[in-house]
Amino acid sequence: MDEEVLIEPVRTRRNSALVLIDFQRDFCEPGGYADHLFGYQWARDAVPNAQRLLDAARSSALCIVHTREGYAQDLADCSIQKRIRSRRGGAAIGDRGPLGRFLVRGEGGHAFVQALEPRSAEVVIDKASYNAFLRTPLEAELRRRGIEHLYFAGVTADVCVHSTLREATDLGFFCLYVRDAISTFDPELRAACERMVSAEGGVWGRVVDTAQVLGDFAELERPSRGS
Repeated sequence: MDEEVLIEPVRTRRNSALVLIDFQRDFCEPGGYADHLFGYQWARDAVPNAQRLLDAARSSALCIVHTREGYAQDLADCSIQKRIRSRRGGAAIGDRGPLGRFLVRGEGGHAFVQALEPRSAEVVIDKASYNAFLRTPLEAELRRRGIEHLYFAGVTADVCVHSTLREATDLGFFCLYVRDAISTFDPELRAACERMVSAEGGVWGRVVDTAQVLGDFAELERPSRGS
């Protein structure tokens, strides 16, 4: 029997999406959840490249997804395990800070950073989880649009980004991990997250950088009038 030939689908503007993970004030601004744990500048440093990706994705008319972690005012959808873990870490989910209650929907810290606020046509996924596919319509939204390739940017590399990336891979999406638009507080963890993506022939996708992705977006098929 002849060996099966497997070919990765060609990336086009119609089958590619930019996924921006949790660029929220609670992670990226002073006084937020992350700042109370280990500072915020590590997250803020990823914002300019994420903004460049967002601008280019909009120019190329790609599907754009913004995810946002947050819990109900009464914390009914936040597990006891998460509440204990966050308290042990030094910033309990639901505690009050300068931006409002940490990671609670409707509070100031739950909002997106101004530079990366969604537009009305873009997909916004609110999640009471690290993995953006868990109990959300994300997969359905991507399938409905015919998306096969996902470009990832966001915070934090080791938690919400990797949780979502791994689920996306298991669901059969082709994933691209934009290393200089993804961050976490510990440089060693950040480097390890990148290495894990590219191990075993790219078990969780391919590691790329912003410059490469901007080149990709520039080469994607341009939308024709009326499309």
